[in-house]
Amino acid sequence: MTTPVPQIKLNSGASIPQLGFGVFLVDPADTQRVVEDALEVGYRHIDTATGYNNEKEVGAALRASGIPRDQIFLTTKLRNDHHKAGDVQGAFSRSLDALGLDYIDLYLIHWPMPANERYVDTWHAFEGFAADGRAKSIGVSNFLIPHLEKLLSETDVVPAVNQVELHPIFQQRELRKFHAEHGIHTEAWGPLGQGKYELFTLPAIQDAAKAHDVQPAQVVLRWHLQTGNIVIPKLNHRARMAQNFDVFGFELSDDEMAAIDALDENRRVGGNPAEVN
Repeated sequence: MTTPVPQIKLNSGASIPQLGFGVFLVDPADTQRVVEDALEVGYRHIDTATGYNNEKEVGAALRASGIPRDQIFLTTKLRNDHHKAGDVQGAFSRSLDALGLDYIDLYLIHWPMPANERYVDTWHAFEGFAADGRAKSIGVSNFLIPHLEKLLSETDVVPAVNQVELHPIFQQRELRKFHAEHGIHTEAWGPLGQGKYELFTLPAIQDAAKAHDVQPAQVVLRWHLQTGNIVIPKLNHRARMAQNFDVFGFELSDDEMAAIDALDENRRVGGNPAEVN
């Protein structure tokens, strides 16, 4: 029986599984197998993007799984060059075609690319996709507070989600507070730090892992869940997929949560959205 993953109600009225599975940097040649494995493990929330060049393979995996479409939550994202060129309608249609789907559960602007000053116009197109039902929810990714403020002041639909870099040394406290005040849910990409620092050796992580007889990655994912983040770890190996899905049989104590909260250095390991153009 599939482990019940908590569902988070979005401002669109849709519900998103709080724990999902990402396919960033998964080779297209491996993607169908990897996604089929993830679905067999129990994941029902799959996150891809046009820029990952594996939408076609994700769609093939969804069909091969035999799981009813309405039981899978699928996210994809508008690629930066299509955003920059204003080719939003065409890009969305091509994503639907590549995935072989009639609708997308969550469609995101991948980066604001502020120097291009197009994200408000792009969002107006996204509002159209939501209105006609081809995108059940719409949101953004890598938006900073000024970008969100501009959207909120110049458009009608509040983003359902902002998917951002978020992990124990970069916890995005101010941004998460802004989200909470405006009904936007926080989704963490790179939730395990992308292997760019020695996260799993930090004493707060190690101590909690030993206390609960689990792996450090499970502790970090559990911290995300208890913090309230939507989280999308990415792995190629089925055994570790299953391990990362097995995070509902223990709960971190208040002291353990506080120890991980104290790791925050406000330090990115990925690109700064103010500078990605």
